[in-house]
Amino acid sequence: MAEEQKKRTRQPNGRSSIYFGKDGKWHGRVTVGVRDDGTPDRRHVERKTRAEVTTAVRELEKQRDAKTVKKPGKAWTVKAWLTHWVENVAPLAVNDNTMVGYGVAVRKHLIPGLGAHRLDRLKPEHIEAFYAKTQANGSKPATAHQVHRTFRTALNEAVRRGHLGKNPVQLAKAPKTGEYEVEPYSVQEVQRLLKAADQHRNSARWAVALALGLRQGEVLGLKWEDVDLEGGFLVVRRSRHRPQYAHGCVEPCGRKAAGYCPQRRRTNPELSTTKSRAGRRAVGLPDQLVDLLRAHLKAQEVERTEAGKCWEDNDLVFPDEHGRSPSHRRDWTEWKALLAEAKVRDGRLHDARHTAATVLLILGVPERAVMGLMGWSTTAMAARYQHMVDAVRADIAKQVDTLIWKADSAPDIEGTEGAKGATGVNGA
Repeated sequence: MAEEQKKRTRQPNGRSSIYFGKDGKWHGRVTVGVRDDGTPDRRHVERKTRAEVTTAVRELEKQRDAKTVKKPGKAWTVKAWLTHWVENVAPLAVNDNTMVGYGVAVRKHLIPGLGAHRLDRLKPEHIEAFYAKTQANGSKPATAHQVHRTFRTALNEAVRRGHLGKNPVQLAKAPKTGEYEVEPYSVQEVQRLLKAADQHRNSARWAVALALGLRQGEVLGLKWEDVDLEGGFLVVRRSRHRPQYAHGCVEPCGRKAAGYCPQRRRTNPELSTTKSRAGRRAVGLPDQLVDLLRAHLKAQEVERTEAGKCWEDNDLVFPDEHGRSPSHRRDWTEWKALLAEAKVRDGRLHDARHTAATVLLILGVPERAVMGLMGWSTTAMAARYQHMVDAVRADIAKQVDTLIWKADSAPDIEGTEGAKGATGVNGA
């Protein structure tokens, strides 16, 4: 009787149990959680000896406590999970522009590079080797970092749903973005750009980009109802998206890219609210920019009158000659032409945004205020500009050093006494 009692040690209330079965083997049962239908998820192990089954039970309990127990059913592969996530989960939380980036990262990089791995067996070393290979094949650091962020977000969701115990992307070393990613224009370059822009229509468009740092989609989506010239501010509410297309042909048109299909159909909205709560913001306008926008509004009234019935009244601040929003491509082309005309180094349109952010930080505007003006949601963005800001401040300090403390070594000229007097005032 004692021997039988020793063999049967089942525990009540969902606790782990170990017992000897009629089949001559030792069995263990461990409750590791709750199934999707609400019933207890109780796992079973069997071994030849009590010691072996005890070890197996303890291992299951350890996995349960560490939240690394694999959910029942067929194991996810990286490809299967990423496909499910990008098609069904991510669209519920982010806008269309963000989804474009997610789609490229998943389909062009992550699935070809890591898709065959089982999700629960993916290691940080696999991910780091993938990053190294991606960059060795010519991908820019910013692309590798975007892939990293997308992968981290996708696997965080897998952890949250119990498909994965820990996120290996968070343990992997992220690829460096590279300091060259932030390349603001100098004050002299900005002045040359604005002078060249004065010779063209929509010249205020480039002043808004360089002075306020609005994103391209935010500028193209700006309406006059968002601009208060009397109050001296504008409100960023929406962004204009690059179009995405699907094939509309009944019979295959032979064009691989849907954008070239003769019957193409657009699959995303033209406008939507900005990408985050931080992106919806009020931005103060410098007096000079208010004057530029007033002149721009008058010029637009003349264009509207001359266009007559051809004018589409969309209330856009920076439309084309017929009141419609210009394409992102045309806007980019005009920027490149402006750089060439002003004899300014070639750069991305986004470098205008970098310029505005850097100027604000150099002027000593508090980081939180800069975040609000630029529409950043995290302080990590400001950190990307810090090396540039520090370099400029160091240069200013060097100029001050030359001006004040090395003045004694300058030739004795008529203004020397005045300079010494000025130094004395500063010392006082």
